[in-house]
Amino acid sequence: MSPGPQLWHLLQALVSMCIRISDPTSSSACPNCLQILWNKTFGTRPKRETAEEPLSIQSLRFLQLELSEMEAFVNQHKSNSIKRQTVITTMTTLKKNLADEDAVSCLVLGTENKELLVLDPEAFTILAKMSLPSVPVFLEVSGQFDVEFRLAAACRNGNIYILRRDSKHPKYCIELSAQPVGLIRVHKVLVVGSTQDSLHGFTHKGKKLWTVQMPAAILAMNLLEQHSRGLQAVMAGLANGEVRIYRDKALLNVIHTPDAVTSLCFGRYGREDNTLIMTTRGGGLIIKILKRTAVFVEGGSEVGPPPAQAMKLNVPRKTRLYVDQTLREREAGTAMHRAFQTDLYLLRLRAARAYLQALESSLSPVSATAREPLKLHAMVQGLGPTFKLTLHLQNTSTTRPVLGLLVCFLYNEALYSLPRAFFKVPLLVPGLNYPLETFVESLSNKGISDIIKVGPALVLRGR
Repeated sequence: MSPGPQLWHLLQALVSMCIRISDPTSSSACPNCLQILWNKTFGTRPKRETAEEPLSIQSLRFLQLELSEMEAFVNQHKSNSIKRQTVITTMTTLKKNLADEDAVSCLVLGTENKELLVLDPEAFTILAKMSLPSVPVFLEVSGQFDVEFRLAAACRNGNIYILRRDSKHPKYCIELSAQPVGLIRVHKVLVVGSTQDSLHGFTHKGKKLWTVQMPAAILAMNLLEQHSRGLQAVMAGLANGEVRIYRDKALLNVIHTPDAVTSLCFGRYGREDNTLIMTTRGGGLIIKILKRTAVFVEGGSEVGPPPAQAMKLNVPRKTRLYVDQTLREREAGTAMHRAFQTDLYLLRLRAARAYLQALESSLSPVSATAREPLKLHAMVQGLGPTFKLTLHLQNTSTTRPVLGLLVCFLYNEALYSLPRAFFKVPLLVPGLNYPLETFVESLSNKGISDIIKVGPALVLRGR
């Protein structure tokens, strides 16, 4: 702490003594003597980095003076008391002991010297003083001063500090990725607007809940509270002339204005309880009154992940069987991996054999040669004894059409009869599906069935 007025005379004597004993040609003798005399008189002076109280303006000016100017400065200000004057950067109100709307409130001030002051509503004395690592720019409070309260302060260093009752320093810290442009408390969630054109929701312990991206830069933020319906939402004025209203991360409404809105205020105006007053960048004033029958509905165009992603999974507790299985996997991990690789190789081998067998028996729906890039799919309809056989033929080439193809059916003539067992295929344009239909009649009365083959080997190019 800086010395009081009664110490200025002694400080003047010390400076005069140092002037007399110092060498005019030496620049380091007098400061060393002054330090020695100060230590002998008052003890070792604490470092300014660890001191709780910063220096006053007079002390800072005294330290910046030349040695020849110090004595005149001390004589000029020795009769004045030392004061540290600061500037208010932000303010809000805190209920004293009741949560009623018309209850007495205390004034909470944020100052340029990194402090938060709570003033008495009657005597305007300082009831509480709290220190912050940086200068506060936005404040949000909840609770009552005499009971329990929380203070959230967004500072210039891009962090948000949470303070509680009887705490001189922050209890929690929320580190933002960009500078804050607004701070609003909605129920138990702190909504922060940042210079990255986004809204973030945090708990009072610093856990991020959600993030919503805005289409333009955020210029102003405020709270929309409709007491009749118990609604609390966040209003954000954007640089593109929109005022967006969000409940958590759900968009409730969008208000379009002729100019960018720079400030917002929602509350009672005259006889209307729900009135929105806005000022624009060009100096305009806009007043909108909310209808008493209006109901905010969450819009379908919700930005961000689906709500199902935020639901917690009902994960069962670890059973004894799960623990035993985990221990077995740790002990026999290598053998289990080898068995898995063996089964995987066998599966690949069986799939390759089945594919080769399909190609050899012409049962594959895709042509095996690049000369005829065709894809064939057959579908049977009916209950019998007459069936409808539909072939879907497709040219899988990207640029070359196929023409002059003939389709032939290979079947057991003792079991089936086809009126058209051999017909010509029209021009096949790449990418299109061509259905070819024919009828099949079953000749067996005993219910015997067989295979009717239509494959790439039976699709021939006409000459």
